[in-house]
Amino acid sequence: MSREPIAAALAWLAAETRLALTTFSGPQAAQARNARLRAVDVALVVAAAALPWTTAGALGALIAAFALLLLTTRYAQWPSTLARPACGLTLAIFLLALAGTLWAHGVSGHDKLRAIGQVYKLTMIPLLVIHYRESPRAGWVLAAFVASNVALLAFSYGVYALPQAALVDKPDQPGVAVKNYIDQSHGFALCAVALAALAIDGARAGLSRRAALFGALAAAFVLNLAFVNLARTAFVYLPVMALLLLIRSLSGRRLALAVAALAVAAAAAFAASPNLQHKAARISSETARYGAPIGAEGPASAAMRLEYWQKSLAFIRAAPLIGHGTGAIRELFQRDAAGKTDLEALVTYNPHNQTLATALQWGLVGVALLWAMWASHLVLFRWMAGFAGFIGLVAVTQNILGSLFNSHLFDFYQGWVYVLAVGIAGGVVMRERLGTAGPRRNPYPSMSIGDRS
Repeated sequence: MSREPIAAALAWLAAETRLALTTFSGPQAAQARNARLRAVDVALVVAAAALPWTTAGALGALIAAFALLLLTTRYAQWPSTLARPACGLTLAIFLLALAGTLWAHGVSGHDKLRAIGQVYKLTMIPLLVIHYRESPRAGWVLAAFVASNVALLAFSYGVYALPQAALVDKPDQPGVAVKNYIDQSHGFALCAVALAALAIDGARAGLSRRAALFGALAAAFVLNLAFVNLARTAFVYLPVMALLLLIRSLSGRRLALAVAALAVAAAAAFAASPNLQHKAARISSETARYGAPIGAEGPASAAMRLEYWQKSLAFIRAAPLIGHGTGAIRELFQRDAAGKTDLEALVTYNPHNQTLATALQWGLVGVALLWAMWASHLVLFRWMAGFAGFIGLVAVTQNILGSLFNSHLFDFYQGWVYVLAVGIAGGVVMRERLGTAGPRRNPYPSMSIGDRS
């Protein structure tokens, strides 16, 4: 992909940011605030569009958005916002990470900063909630993310047919044009479910062309996951996300028939797809290699996870209440690996399980806060109120299930997708549910399918 569109977007963002930071007084003060609000939305649009393609570009836009949110936030709303568990618990986890540096004995400053850098993104959720209780432009961010993934989807099919066109040298990951198949699968799955929901809503509203377009795009994402490449974690989260879609759309006997049809379709896809069969077979073969010497092909992913999980449980038993401190994961594995060989000699920053990664550093206190945060976000979106509520619930569900085999809150791509989805959808849901101040406009104007005007 050419970097020119991203560079142009970042230049546009810089211009908006300069305008937003200009000091005004008198009648121009309101205009200045509107400019700052718009600059936040522009920064988040750029970040959402960049996320599937480039970490550096997305990070630059996210940092700009974070700074602008701090400048534009009405701090009078902080007490009531943080009093809500869905917002307050995110800040509590960050504060625990800061406090955890005090008992991280023997941990380097670099590792402490690295760990804090993985957690700080959660503090953006309350800022996003406050912002999108006022801003009517939430749909811009969703549209940018989906459109960017559609472009990546087309590139993925092209790279699958012509591997040398890929921007990354990963011959073992067919159809992966940039970054990696784990990030790509995460975004494709979320877009597939979101577009399918829009297609269903469009059909109900009598907007047949729009429904057909969204439905075709959703099918294209699903076919890519099934026949080109997917992360094995998708075997866990994608069926549940699809089930949530059916529950939102149907009820009673129709729901039961749809679930049965989905199961049949999944079985047929598995039977027809070498990609799915290969991925499933690898789980079994890699697990069987646990405990065996590492061969020339390197350590097996599933076997590595089993080794990391077993060691993590032992480390947690040594400090169950408050853990070993912020950034201690690598130090723990490094100490244990001394003098050992094969899988036992592996050192990692990431035990590939969010709960274990949290418990290693902050013990049962950290785990309690983590699961309380997830639970509060599930409760926030439990009724799937409107499209925003559905997106929020699907994103939280995907993160929780994906975090059984990865540390997705700490990962860059999955962590920021979670923060943006929960923060933006949470702000829209709270505005609609509580009738808070702000424009009473469609929260997803660019993706609305029920409005014919």
